[in-house]
Amino acid sequence: MANSYMDIPPGYNTGTVCKLRKALYGLKQSPRAWFGRFTMAMKNNGFKQCNSDHTLFLKHRKGKVTTLIIYVDDMIITGNDKLEISQLQDYLATEFEMKDLCGLKYFLGIEVARSQQDIAYAVSVVSQFMHSPSEDHMNAFLQILRYLKSVPGKGLMFSKHGHLNIDGYSDADWAGNVTNRKSTLGYFTFVGGNLVTWRSKKQNVVALSSAEAEFRIMTKGICELLWLRKLLTELGYKPTSTMNLFCDNKAAIVIAHNPVQHDRTKHVEVDRHFIKQKLEAKVFQFPFVKSENQLADILTKAISSKVFHNSLDQLGIGDIYAPT
Repeated sequence: MANSYMDIPPGYNTGTVCKLRKALYGLKQSPRAWFGRFTMAMKNNGFKQCNSDHTLFLKHRKGKVTTLIIYVDDMIITGNDKLEISQLQDYLATEFEMKDLCGLKYFLGIEVARSQQDIAYAVSVVSQFMHSPSEDHMNAFLQILRYLKSVPGKGLMFSKHGHLNIDGYSDADWAGNVTNRKSTLGYFTFVGGNLVTWRSKKQNVVALSSAEAEFRIMTKGICELLWLRKLLTELGYKPTSTMNLFCDNKAAIVIAHNPVQHDRTKHVEVDRHFIKQKLEAKVFQFPFVKSENQLADILTKAISSKVFHNSLDQLGIGDIYAPT
């Protein structure tokens, strides 16, 4: 058993013992109290808490926008109003103990690099065998590490393409897991031609048909695109064009446009009606894309090296250290 001691605070008699009744750190209320105080400070400075993401704060002034996003006690401030950004930094420095780290370099494990000019599916597979890995699983894990070591400069490149269209790619590998026949689902979303979010996940239940698996991921993709549209609207850049969710399953596309009940989709009837409603409101359209051009394949199944590297180019993943 380890003994711990503490110094007697000034003003207390010698021999007085302080008993700790409750620690502030470690309580569930402490981060909530801190965030509540920070939120109040931001609102007092004229910022509005974003409805799409409660950790994002916005301020519109004279046609310009200033944004702040916070995670615990790390924050990013950006926007096109340099005066407002400077005033915000001065204001926060008077309210909290802060340290300005200047230009963004690291945030939540992400390294940010600037220039003038992916592995999601593989990780999801090997992570399923963490508790009882075999030699084959270890070899697959080492292969992932070899890939990462060989491409230290690979990253997402964000460029201006002259538009803010919202598009997505969704795909499902029906019954692809040979162990339990569960499907792997995945989607990519793009804003202004730049990849912004993605997901690769094994379905919780076994799908009875490929159409059912496709409907599941189409619904997830639609929800993600709707959230992005709402977020852009709050930022002051409301998209005007119909959003595209590219799919390579013709049967799923046909059923989505056909209001007649199908036996293949009665298990996902809620998803089907949700998709139908959005189609009728012309919020979405589902263009067919050939399998060889389905970018989401990289999230749901193993693909050839050639297709893999071609997909990286289309996803905007490049090497900042590569010669131009």
